[in-house]
Amino acid sequence: MARSKQSRQRALKWGHLAEWIAIFYLFAKGYRVLSRRYLARGGEIDIIATRKDLVAFVEVKARKDLESGIDAINAGKINRFASAVDHWLMRNPWASDCVLRCDAIIIRPFRLPYHIEDAFSLPFA
Repeated sequence: MARSKQSRQRALKWGHLAEWIAIFYLFAKGYRVLSRRYLARGGEIDIIATRKDLVAFVEVKARKDLESGIDAINAGKINRFASAVDHWLMRNPWASDCVLRCDAIIIRPFRLPYHIEDAFSLPFA
């Protein structure tokens, strides 16, 4: 079913707000954000953050409930995400000495963010 232009704009704004909520949440947990909305080769990483010797590639999902947020991270999304991670790693060789992890943060209305550490693995890892 096609969504109206207004509905798509509202979803885009909610997604951008969710990314900011996730950034503040990560900051409160001691992470330092290196990049936001990293685009490369048909893929995107919502947030790249570091803490000590860890680099976390974070997918942010804004959904009404936890289950639909988790379900939104499907094989196609992971493959596009993997392309962007591979691209970022080629341009940041210092990260090869770090622990690399793919996390997800699910943002739900009126709830604390739900951070899933090591939420999925990449096809090339």
